[in-house]
Amino acid sequence: MEPSLVWQDCLTLIKEKVATQTFQTWFAPLKVANLEDAHLTLQVPSQFYYEWLDSHYRPIIMEAIKKTTGRNLQVQYSVVLGDAPGDETPSRLPTEDEDKNGFSRFSQLNRRYTFENFIEGAGNQFAKAAALSVSGRSPKNLFNPLVIYGGVGLGKTHLLQAIGNYAQAEEAQTHVVYVTSEKFTLDFISAIQRSRTTAFSKYYRNVDMLLVDDVQFFQKKEQTQEQFFHTFNDLYQHGRQIVMTLDRSPSDLSGLQDRLISRFQSGLIVDIHPPDLETRIAILMRKAEDEALEIPYDTTEYIAHCIKSNVRDLEGALIRLLAYSSLRNQDITLEMAQQVVQEILGKNAARTVSVDEVIKKVSAEFNIRENTLVGKGRPQDVALARQTAMYLARELTGASLVSIGLHFAGRDHSTVIHACRTIEKKMEEDPIFKARVDAIYKELANVVY
Repeated sequence: MEPSLVWQDCLTLIKEKVATQTFQTWFAPLKVANLEDAHLTLQVPSQFYYEWLDSHYRPIIMEAIKKTTGRNLQVQYSVVLGDAPGDETPSRLPTEDEDKNGFSRFSQLNRRYTFENFIEGAGNQFAKAAALSVSGRSPKNLFNPLVIYGGVGLGKTHLLQAIGNYAQAEEAQTHVVYVTSEKFTLDFISAIQRSRTTAFSKYYRNVDMLLVDDVQFFQKKEQTQEQFFHTFNDLYQHGRQIVMTLDRSPSDLSGLQDRLISRFQSGLIVDIHPPDLETRIAILMRKAEDEALEIPYDTTEYIAHCIKSNVRDLEGALIRLLAYSSLRNQDITLEMAQQVVQEILGKNAARTVSVDEVIKKVSAEFNIRENTLVGKGRPQDVALARQTAMYLARELTGASLVSIGLHFAGRDHSTVIHACRTIEKKMEEDPIFKARVDAIYKELANVVY
């Protein structure tokens, strides 16, 4: 029997037994590798993928195979390195210095972190541009050191490792080392214990590019700071690029030597802000695409609206949503997403307000009739109230831009986007107007349905 045809018949039977989302996530990407004797071998992209299939869907798979072949074949799994099964191009095998997940033991870089898969938005645009500027072969050391700071989960580590990966892609011989502040400290302590401080210094100073993550953890470690200071100076004097990340501005750090902070401030300091709504939506859509997930747009927008803190929380919500869908054998829905968000945020979960409630509240605040607010008229006072309502609907309801527009005489999503940008600009320029909008927001945020 032709293995691929056998497996296609199996997939037809499996599709009848599981939810569409479950099938697309766990079964559609599979390919049959071999069919011989009493074994059917399937290709899977990772060990986790195999374990999940085997623990959750083995009976369904075995039943489909029995019905298709009339035999009790044993199922085996082949973990494909690199690309997911079904990719027509050969998988890139790891080098001697690289494991199957793309992690280089020598440089400590993970090849998965690249500029190409870094989602750019208003909050990180400058940081990404600065990172790119120090990655290439020229100009050399334009910004040295480069310090990137920002809160947890905003992409600092991604950018830091992307710099190293880009530099090595540009010139394979570039000696790059990525290290966390914790590992640098542990390496130094180990060197002291083994009387190998000379070897330690040689290792960290004989590099073309040193990337240090979470430097704030050097605080109050006097000997480590001393060693890092001399390492920094040596690299700087020899024109070697240094890039560091912090969780706050260097000027806000305590417990670090003044001379270290002075060195940090001698280069370029850039910050990363939490992603705006559009960037959060783009991040979720890219993640879903990478994982071959089909998620309704309104569900994606709802998650992005509620989880505003950082990228890791967004990705965590998506993973939990996938787990819910698979375990319950149900397609991903907005209701499922609401439950996931409630569990993640707890008491801090975003309160769900309807668009109609926003319209009613704004109408009362601006003393304009509701049917006038949502109608076709364009007097200046009505237009401002209407734009305010659209802005608050986007901020509070979790409804899609298309859905919001439909509440306002069928206006399209581009009109809603324009309205939101107009209100944001006016709030920046007019403190009194901002206070007025904020007051409406706070009152509406206490409405739950």
